[in-house]
Amino acid sequence: MNNNISKNIRKTGFIILSFYVITVLLMLLFDFYNLVDFSETPLRNQIYAPPSLSHLCGTDRLGRDVCLRTLQGSTIAFEVVFLSLFFSLLVGLPLGLISGYFGGYVDKLLSILMDTIFSIPVILLSVVIAFILGRGVLNASLALCIVYSPQYYRLIRNQTLLIKSENYVEAATISGASTKAIIIKYIFPNVITPLPVLLTLNAADSVLVLGSLGFLGLGVPANVPEWGSDLNLALIALPTGIWWTALYPGFAMFFLVLSLSFIGEDLEESFKK
Repeated sequence: MNNNISKNIRKTGFIILSFYVITVLLMLLFDFYNLVDFSETPLRNQIYAPPSLSHLCGTDRLGRDVCLRTLQGSTIAFEVVFLSLFFSLLVGLPLGLISGYFGGYVDKLLSILMDTIFSIPVILLSVVIAFILGRGVLNASLALCIVYSPQYYRLIRNQTLLIKSENYVEAATISGASTKAIIIKYIFPNVITPLPVLLTLNAADSVLVLGSLGFLGLGVPANVPEWGSDLNLALIALPTGIWWTALYPGFAMFFLVLSLSFIGEDLEESFKK
């Protein structure tokens, strides 16, 4: 990829992502100090009011401000994405290190398990797990964790297999270094190098999966602002010409995924060099 194009893509991705980060921080600040009325039943507002000076993005079927609800949805998206990727790393990283370093039956059993999970389509697996666990931020995060853990396991395992055959690792083994020291000091710092690429691309994917779960009514509770569930509710009003309840949550999800994809693709190109 041309260096100027790559630089522009990375810059665009970070600018868009920065806007979301600022939005999340502001929403948390407003919520903490109760600076904005986050009531779910603002009866004083007209339902399905079109965009105007009083409500720039209009209102929804309950009279809630669409702009405010869309901005609140970014907080839930970041929370679920962060927790799901954190849990995925927590599972996939140590299991990948153990499997790749020790091999044998442990490696075979873990590889069969992770390959089985990995072979199931992401959306299908996440829907089944979310249905079993029920609605909730933590449950949605755990559902995505199970979906993405095999990817981190496979990446770390393959990297560990390569690193442990390097001369400096063999020299450390011969010199009598303990298994724990070898894994922590020599293998771990080298196997995590490609993780930022996978983390960023999975973050973009998890936003879409979370939106799909919300759209199907399997994500977070109905009273929690979430883009997927808002899009589901917007479908009812869309045929009647009420477009604003679908447009803004859809755009919010699109641009967040776009920014993360831009950053991930640029990191991938940099890693290949």
